Amino acid sequence: MSGVLDRRSRPVRDLRISVTDRCNFRCTYCMPKEIFGRDFAFLPRAELLTFEEITRLARAFAREGVSKIRLTGGEPLLRRDLERLIEMLARIEGISDVALTTNGSALATKAKALKDAGLTRVSVSLDALDDTTFAAMNDVHFPVARVLAGLEAAASIGLAPVKVNMVVKRAVNDHCILEMAEHFRGSGHILRFIEYMDVGATNGWRMDDVVPTAEIVARIHRRWPLLPLEANYAGEVATRYRYQDGGGEIGLIASVTQPFCGACSRARLSADGKLYTCLFATSGHDLRALLRAGASDEQLQARLRSIWTQRADRYSEIRQANTSQRTRIEMSYIGG
Repeated sequence: MSGVLDRRSRPVRDLRISVTDRCNFRCTYCMPKEIFGRDFAFLPRAELLTFEEITRLARAFAREGVSKIRLTGGEPLLRRDLERLIEMLARIEGISDVALTTNGSALATKAKALKDAGLTRVSVSLDALDDTTFAAMNDVHFPVARVLAGLEAAASIGLAPVKVNMVVKRAVNDHCILEMAEHFRGSGHILRFIEYMDVGATNGWRMDDVVPTAEIVARIHRRWPLLPLEANYAGEVATRYRYQDGGGEIGLIASVTQPFCGACSRARLSADGKLYTCLFATSGHDLRALLRAGASDEQLQARLRSIWTQRADRYSEIRQANTSQRTRIEMSYIGG
């Protein structure tokens, strides 16, 4: 493992791979129905990276220090035969962790095949426990019970602890914070609260809609006292707390109010093979063209090193200064 550093001395350790830009939800903070309607043109199948192409890129990243891979989307479980890709990625030398972020809609039926293929961890997006509020977020009236069934199926076959991701938006679902905390206390799962972020340009983001994680912690602490925990590893994005009474732990991801750019070690690969060095990027680097033009492993490796060594991204640190008019890539295209 040779490793490579960017211009701020950050290594590349985590690779997030979007396997599809399609999703069966229309979450208002990610794929609002007004934009991603019936006539929206998603990527044609021929433009998606094949599993073999994804694996080749992942192997190149592993040689530069990546040890963790997370599959995202869109909704990754919409990609047919995803377990075959997981099996291919899990075999790469140096890759110790293959994780998945999903909306949970198909997890109940697919969890075992994913685990058997080599999946090590799963995160499930769930923004509320009551169907009315959840529908206001996912905008397709998908029932909470089916997401919870998927979550429990994953845990039952060894993908525990499951991380449950709740995006918090003021006046939409912030009244659910304590209810979510109470439900997952003592469950063995880890609930993570995520600040509503300005990813892309279609979700109508306003700072007034953000519920700072400091406020979330204060609300929970008043009901169930919390104690801070140290990070599991350098560059961990979630700030961790445990319940003083032994009820488990929670995490908070504060990209807006407490930026963690300084330790960011994540690269993102879109479904059509563009490499993005920041979640809030305005453009990517086309690796698919390089692959399909017959580039050698050495040429591919050189391109990855060239991109990463020029990286200087710190969007969240300078958000308020001069970024409000930037055209950013949509989260559904780049993955979360």
